[in-house]
Amino acid sequence: MPPADHRPQPADLQRFRTLCGRAWGKRMAEIGQRAAGASLSGRAVQQRHALELALERLCDPAALARATPAERRVCSFAREAVTLAATLPTPSRKRLRERIEAGLSGEATLVPLFHLLRTAALHRARGFEVAFTGLAEETPWDLQVARDGETAEVVCEAVSAEDGRQVHRGDWCALVDRVNPELQTWLAAHPGRYLLKMTLPEGMVEDRQVAELHRRISTLLQEQRRQDSSADAVLKLDPLVLAGAQAAGRGLPGQLRAQFGEEAHLAVTTASDGGSVFVMAARAGRENAISHAVTRRLEEASQARLSGGRPGILAIFLDDLDRGEWRSLRERMELEGAVRRWMTEPAARRTVAVTCASRMEMLGIAPPDGAPEGELRFRNPSHPAAKSMALAPAVLSSP
Repeated sequence: MPPADHRPQPADLQRFRTLCGRAWGKRMAEIGQRAAGASLSGRAVQQRHALELALERLCDPAALARATPAERRVCSFAREAVTLAATLPTPSRKRLRERIEAGLSGEATLVPLFHLLRTAALHRARGFEVAFTGLAEETPWDLQVARDGETAEVVCEAVSAEDGRQVHRGDWCALVDRVNPELQTWLAAHPGRYLLKMTLPEGMVEDRQVAELHRRISTLLQEQRRQDSSADAVLKLDPLVLAGAQAAGRGLPGQLRAQFGEEAHLAVTTASDGGSVFVMAARAGRENAISHAVTRRLEEASQARLSGGRPGILAIFLDDLDRGEWRSLRERMELEGAVRRWMTEPAARRTVAVTCASRMEMLGIAPPDGAPEGELRFRNPSHPAAKSMALAPAVLSSP
């Protein structure tokens, strides 16, 4: 695993930028434009592209000298990419560049590439010989790891938590950004502290739903109504009566989260004078299905990317999660339960183990926010190689 205490050098990041080519500068300009301003959508862009923004900021030698352990870890992945590129023949190096360019375009990030590099480093640290067969030989699996005469195929997949959310965060941010200017005007005319609760039975995952909900909120405020109900959404406007919420202080977000739960989407708008507060809280009619999104990807990858001739390890990176969500998925054993149920299905017969990690582990965040050993690991007890001593460091279930 890349050493967290390594002191990155400016040359490391310059070589990585060279490896990225012109795509790097273009990407940084695009992210900068999308993240500009104080909008919630802009902050979401900053969060999603935090790794890329950190690498760009750390190109400044003064910033690099003050890099945190998490930032040094990000730099180590960039250095690993450069080192890997130097060992690959020209066609394989071209495929690596294509992966980098894909991660620097559209809604993609460098997370899948860094997940691949991190997974390889974890296996090397556990005594495995690692080959990047996906890049070198275009195998469907990404890595081939070997130890004491036993070999396994490793597939690295990145899954967005958005795939399991009934209300997409991107759509929520877009809604809040649309409503906020109107709220400032409305609060100036109606001083006070308000709570708008929204129940969305079918969730919110499309632009048209954002536009329709924005229209209904605007109408509710303009007509000074307290409630608006339909099959698609139930809106209810009440006074904000949380204990200690006399101002939008630091304790308000925590109190809101405690009341509405981790799956609620929350936004707090404060009037310019600081005396009035408008809180929006939205929940879907069903619980999120993030674990189900993971098992869907497991089924696809197991059938499409493992040969079946060797034991397969599916390494899942679960992205777009905050610390509380990731910790809750582990503590409730929701993710473990879903993966272990999937392992009883025929689609899992090629898979000897599944590993799960998030940005917490990638950045070296210690427990309880990060998982022990840098990942969650679940062994498939029905696989013939489940008891292999040679593969044990990579397949034994997490303690």
